[in-house]
Amino acid sequence: MTIESREHVRRYFDGLGDAEWHRLAGDVRGRVSLEVHRRLLAGLVRPGDRVLEVGAGPGRFTFELAALGATVVVTDLSPVQLALNEERLRGSEAEASVERWEVLDVCDTGRYADGEFDLVLAFGGPLSYAFEQAGDALRGLFRVTRPGGLVAGSVMSLLGTWRTFLPGVVKLAERAGEDANDLVLRTGDLRHMGVEGGHVCRMFRSADLAALIRGAGGEVVALSASNWASLGDPDVLAALEADPGRWARFLEHEVAACREPGAVDGGTHILFAARHL
Repeated sequence: MTIESREHVRRYFDGLGDAEWHRLAGDVRGRVSLEVHRRLLAGLVRPGDRVLEVGAGPGRFTFELAALGATVVVTDLSPVQLALNEERLRGSEAEASVERWEVLDVCDTGRYADGEFDLVLAFGGPLSYAFEQAGDALRGLFRVTRPGGLVAGSVMSLLGTWRTFLPGVVKLAERAGEDANDLVLRTGDLRHMGVEGGHVCRMFRSADLAALIRGAGGEVVALSASNWASLGDPDVLAALEADPGRWARFLEHEVAACREPGAVDGGTHILFAARHL
């Protein structure tokens, strides 16, 4: 990640503030996505694990890690997000699970020793903001995990985002030009749109993500979309959520659907777990 790209991403998340906390709880779709993330994480973390959380944001998954019995080094590129995380954790039961909070660029994990952590967690798409350095960044995350340890995280989904936000994509293409749009759909790199001061990242197809993991010397352990059926009609989802029994069944089906190979590209994010070979 260039200095310019790093500063752009930092400013974006500094400006986002507490909105990042509400992203996974503010509507039904976000609450489903949170549950998909939670269930994947629950299958990976064991009590006593030492976890490096990269791109931790305001603490949504720091609380989850603490509840699962992990000890966490909490990091984020954004000092504002890191301060929000510490503010939320201070005084809670989860605070005892945090070793420390520190600013960290996903592309620069050299301060940590080889094999220092049982798991690295990078939810929220840190690797999507590493751009050309994503492979090196992932190699760095693998390096700090113990033999047999995992790197888990998420990246922004190219095809799922295109499908979900098609009206906005069409408007953006009208401003930036169809050639720029073609480049984005081919590469996943939103910088081709020339969005000044806005959100830029690299989006992935699941095949791109698998290639990134292999290129960094790893193997895919699990893949999941962040949502599938829950990207549909919000009124239908609200009615389901109002009925606890039906909602529990829907979530079971949705979590299973998100892990189907044909659905992995269909959410706004792709979740993954990978092991270094």
